[in-house]
Amino acid sequence: MPETGSVRSARETVELLLRTTVSGTRDQIADLYAPDVVIEIPFAPDGIPAVTNGRETVRARMNAAASLFTFDSVSDVTLHETADPEVVIAEYRIHGHLASSGKPFSLTYVMVIRVRDGLIVWSRDYGNPLETAGLVEEMKAGAAASRTSAVPAAEG
Repeated sequence: MPETGSVRSARETVELLLRTTVSGTRDQIADLYAPDVVIEIPFAPDGIPAVTNGRETVRARMNAAASLFTFDSVSDVTLHETADPEVVIAEYRIHGHLASSGKPFSLTYVMVIRVRDGLIVWSRDYGNPLETAGLVEEMKAGAAASRTSAVPAAEG
């Protein structure tokens, strides 16, 4: 949370979000969102909700995803401040790896983020749908392979 007497600006909050995504816990990421946050993902792949309501829903989804992948770094960051001091547009590439295989991935994002009192109250997240679909397929394949390897071979 911000120091007593000061509130993070929208830009500072987005910068902290990007740093925390790489170096913090999933709970620390969720703590940057307001209790009643709304996150919209217009190009959400199958299985990912197009709208998420509430910080605790965000927290649960982030913690569930922790067993699937890890974010390692963020690059190509450009932050655009707007005429509205609550709104920042973030363009970036996030790099990570799949937990099941260690296979690296990289995703391009543009986020329009509204911050109030140092917390994210709304965002609209645009990930490259081709990159995201490829990652979802990799995760499904990894999950299927781990289930198959956990099933004992039939005795002949």
